[in-house]
Amino acid sequence: MNSESIKIVKVTDGKAMDDFVSLPRKLYKGNNLYIPDLDTDIRGFFNPKKNRSLEFADVQPFVAYKDGKAVGRITGIISHKSNKVWDKKVVRFSHIEFIDDMEVSDALINAVEQWGKRRGMEQIQGPMGITDFDKEGMLVSDFELGGTFLEIWNPSYYVDHMQRMGFVPEADWLQVRINVPKEVPARYARVAKYIREEYKLKVVKHTKKEVMENGFGLQLFKLVNQAYAPLFGFAPFSDDQIDDLLNLYVPLLDLSIVPFVENEQGEVVGFAVTIVDFSEGLRKSKGKLFPTGWFHLLKALKFSKVNKAQLMIIAVRPDMQGLGVNSLIFDDLIPIFNKRGIEWCETGPQLETNVKEMSQWKPLNPEFVKRRRCWIR
Repeated sequence: MNSESIKIVKVTDGKAMDDFVSLPRKLYKGNNLYIPDLDTDIRGFFNPKKNRSLEFADVQPFVAYKDGKAVGRITGIISHKSNKVWDKKVVRFSHIEFIDDMEVSDALINAVEQWGKRRGMEQIQGPMGITDFDKEGMLVSDFELGGTFLEIWNPSYYVDHMQRMGFVPEADWLQVRINVPKEVPARYARVAKYIREEYKLKVVKHTKKEVMENGFGLQLFKLVNQAYAPLFGFAPFSDDQIDDLLNLYVPLLDLSIVPFVENEQGEVVGFAVTIVDFSEGLRKSKGKLFPTGWFHLLKALKFSKVNKAQLMIIAVRPDMQGLGVNSLIFDDLIPIFNKRGIEWCETGPQLETNVKEMSQWKPLNPEFVKRRRCWIR
């Protein structure tokens, strides 16, 4: 407690969890730049039956009250798997939201810091989740561009609060915006033709049933584990975590815009997951599936004419990186996007230091936007 009027409460009951879940809806009322998470997703994050990543992490949500009113929230996370992989003793913070009051933000951070210290942690970093599929990175630029369902959006005053509390940058991500060209760029077409012939690779589309059965989805995430291993904060996914992610995301996907690159043996050596942007449906749902939120989401996913796609993930097996596998992916997607009326795309956050990832976009005249940051103290 940093002020007589500010109280930090551990979320241990339904009332506090209700305040935790509903706070952003109150904080961002009337703000169309913010895209809400579904309430059910936030509650599910803390439910071991729905989030098997909790097997590898300790989590503790907190709510800040000022004069009896909820004015901030935060989650403390100790990712034991990540700490072991990276040989660190760090407590992460996530789900951070607060009014523009330094006493509130300071009290929230201190609550997580003290919680972590009691468990032997030596540093605090965030925003970071348990895994790389949780939202991460505080927005530090281009606030006016608004958020999507893939990422955190926060007001600009958050940055000032972090700096005043003595946090320094640990890692930065950027997002890539591209206008979909009418034709496949010559460089991609040329490289795609070469690797088809030289390495006998091809783009294959699979059904949802095929992805979910016979260990195919497991094969995909094993590739992700290999490809992402060197990246900041990454820890490999367990089989149970993979199961959860497949069950969460596969039902939402249109697999005609999810290209898999396979070799002659039928092994997946690379793939991309793209999805038609349904952020507007989430915004209209206000984070609630019922009574009408499900309709807005279904409409955004299935029936609305949307001219934007989200590029959620591109992964290439390490031994095939640098050979142009991504050219096959773009060679497949660009004609489909044109046919569907998708005019532009935006990636999820890409680590600024991941030179291979950032350089692959060059033929598409990319715009690098929405810098976001992991802070550390």
